[in-house]
Amino acid sequence: MKKILSVSLLLLTLISPAHALEFSDIANEGQIKFLKERPDPGAYNYSSRVMITEASLNTGVVTIATCHYQLDPIRKVVIVFNENRIRKISIKSLDMMSAAEVKDNRVTLVDVERGASICIDIESKALDRLSNNQFKLNAGPLMRQYFDGYLPMTAKLRVDWPKDLMLVEKTNPVQQDGVNIYQGHDGVQLEMTFAGKLTAQIYLKKP
Repeated sequence: MKKILSVSLLLLTLISPAHALEFSDIANEGQIKFLKERPDPGAYNYSSRVMITEASLNTGVVTIATCHYQLDPIRKVVIVFNENRIRKISIKSLDMMSAAEVKDNRVTLVDVERGASICIDIESKALDRLSNNQFKLNAGPLMRQYFDGYLPMTAKLRVDWPKDLMLVEKTNPVQQDGVNIYQGHDGVQLEMTFAGKLTAQIYLKKP
């Protein structure tokens, strides 16, 4: 049996067994549930750190450090990055799996144990220019799929840039229960706890 994690900038599809969840914790297709507290602490979570440089504003290419934590046991998992955006893939670390192989726009994980983790660095043409001064960074869709529903997950999305290079115009989702947003002169961070299929956007502009 093979599972596929598809990544388009920060796209994740994870199929895994439920961990003592209530029916109300699971989202249906087309539904997003933001959760103030996670009902299954210690289960799968995802983080990414994007670096935008001055050169990124011209090329659209950014570097992204991604990590998948607390994976479920499975013989084989394939992480697929968007072939139209991806420029480079490198595995930085792995734990509790027998192997991880990069081929084209895919990373294949073999003999994954419960609680396994992997961190992967990528270069991706992920920054879209909307105008001379405006840009958009997309994250997603992010999801943790279970049959025809979606289980809770946590995603931390951090974006860094040189001080005062960019300003945040808006984010989607906005600050709310289950979504915490932290902004500074050199970056922004979204911490999201949710169930469903979520695409996040960060709109940026030059000061």
